[in-house]
Amino acid sequence: MVKSIRPHHKAVILEMGLGRAAGKYHFRHIKPNFGVITNVGTAHYGKLGNSIKATARKKSAMIKYMNPKGTLLLNNDDENSKLLTKKNFKGKIVTVGIKNKAHYQAKNIQYVNNGMTFQVSLNKKLESFFIPTFGEHNVINALFAIAISRKLGFTPSQIRVGLRRYKAPARRLKVIPLPNNSLLIDDTFNANPQSVKAATDVLMKLGEGKEKIAVLGSMLELGSYTKKGHQEVGRYLAKKGVNKVFVLGKKASWIKKGAIAAGYPSKNVYSFTYREPLHKTLKKYIKPNSVILVKGSHRMYMKDTSEFIANYSLAINKKKR
Repeated sequence: MVKSIRPHHKAVILEMGLGRAAGKYHFRHIKPNFGVITNVGTAHYGKLGNSIKATARKKSAMIKYMNPKGTLLLNNDDENSKLLTKKNFKGKIVTVGIKNKAHYQAKNIQYVNNGMTFQVSLNKKLESFFIPTFGEHNVINALFAIAISRKLGFTPSQIRVGLRRYKAPARRLKVIPLPNNSLLIDDTFNANPQSVKAATDVLMKLGEGKEKIAVLGSMLELGSYTKKGHQEVGRYLAKKGVNKVFVLGKKASWIKKGAIAAGYPSKNVYSFTYREPLHKTLKKYIKPNSVILVKGSHRMYMKDTSEFIANYSLAINKKKR
């Protein structure tokens, strides 16, 4: 990718690897003018040191080695980002946020058909934007894009067009209409505790007035945080009041235990080691007026379960005709 960069290119966006010492070596060769750290969370936890502090230390490599006169963009809503080492950074720091005050702050966030609307104050004028995907975490991502675009001289109208044209990657919060007023949320590309919580928030919002079902596979890159991470998800599902929970995989069984320990009814959570009995049981609960979230680590192949739910829903609908 880097070798293909040519002088006529006006801008290049790179996602940098951070495993082991990779970040340090990457940033010594490529010194970004704009550096974005979306958050310091539990993604790839096991590979980045099994702690938030270790993850923050690895992500701080970009701050240390990026263009010292560049612009660093941070998420002011993310408490863990306060652990980033930035005291020696001589460039400009720009913040984004929803809950906490920031240079670029989203207001009046609404779930609408096929996405989210929100407003941002630019040059003392409240500008409206739309993104064709769901979740407040994606609004945060959009704020980063807006902040960089403004620094590069794009107008609000140009930014509006760009955000509206955004295409979400495959199997990332893809909302699929099902028969009988139901929805399937296919978020099966990957999973960690933070992203499962974000997807659960979307489930709760899109599922208002409907039966809300979470079908979750194991999260496989958590290292020593595996047990606590899955229990944390279980507690979150209980707190949010998801109607039914199905988990697949040995590690995912800790989601069930975490939910029950948090007061979730044991009769509403089901744990499976193999996919076939999971699918057999799901047949009993795929009903009208439901929203079903399917998520798990990539190697759990939860996409197979997502496809099963979609196909089965269509099949039973045809039988009823």
